[in-house]
Amino acid sequence: MAEKRRKFDAEFREGAVRIVAETGKSIALVAKDLGINDTTPASWVSRARRAGGDGTLAECEREELCGCR
Repeated sequence: MAEKRRKFDAEFREGAVRIVAETGKSIALVAKDLGINDTTPASWVSRARRAGGDGTLAECEREELCGCR
């Protein structure tokens, strides 16, 4: 039986990105601390860096991540 994919709200995603950006912890360590697969926050951090460069999410990036469009 296939596992159901977990959904993360924008606040959780932004928090994970912020932890990586502000603490200097590795993405893998932050993922482990949050109990999620490390590829998940890696994509969030990558998107945030492309969008803003400082680890925070731009408005368009937030919309893309939460599916608000």
